[in-house]
Parts: sequence; C-alpha cells; structure tokens
Amino acid sequence: MKNRLILVFVVALTVGAIVWRFYWQAPAEKGSGAPMVSVTVPELNNEAQAGETAFNENCASCHGANAAGQEGVAPPLVHIIYEPNHHGDQSFYLAASRGVRAHHWRFGDMPPVEGITDSEVSEIIAYVRTLQRANGIN
Repeated sequence: MKNRLILVFVVALTVGAIVWRFYWQAPAEKGSGAPMVSVTVPELNNEAQAGETAFNENCASCHGANAAGQEGVAPPLVHIIYEPNHHGDQSFYLAASRGVRAHHWRFGDMPPVEGITDSEVSEIIAYVRTLQRANGIN
C-alpha cells in the first residue's frame, strides 16, 4: 500500500511538472505570432502618437502591432483584462520596471523592459488607453 502511494505521488509530481513547463511556461517560439484580437486604431493625439512610437520600440515585438497580442508569444493589451479598473496605470509602470509573473495568460513570465523610462511608459499608457477606448474598453 505504501509503495502504491509513493508511485501515485511520483506520477502526480511528474505530470504536474510537465503541465507547469508546457502550460504556464510556454516558450515564445511555440506560437504563430498571429494577432489575437482585431484592433480599431483611432486618430491619435500627440501623447498617444509618442506612445505608439515607444510601444513599437519596446513592446510590439511581444505584444504585437497595435497591442493586439501574438498567438503563443504575449497577450493583447487591447483586452478587457487590461481595462483601467482591473489593471490600473500603475500596473504598466510595475510591469515595465519589474516584469510580471504569469497570472492571466499562459505565455510565461514577462521580463522587465530594459532601459525604458517612466516618461516612455506614460506615453505607452496613453497609447494603450486610447486603443482600448476606441475598442469599447473603458
């Protein structure tokens, strides 16, 4: 009986490790990179235009053009999960400076963004919030 319990425990631990590795820590190369959502891009004011530039330089390689996400790479920021009442502006500053542990999506952890300034993050937030509003996310 004791040996059977040990075997069940070892099997459960092994399955758990496999699920963790491939489900929560999915490497980016597994994805297609296809946009995850369709994004309507409105006319951008000066701050949002600056944010678009900063986003394209620092974020788009993972979060995709117009923050639409990329299948298997990173989530869309034009998504209800990132609406201001759930992920306030401060969460963007923290994500950029400290990175993010995976908690809503299965893409793995987000590393900190090297060399980005708070001013650039402010502009990125203006851009993302403008996109969100244009797509019904307030």
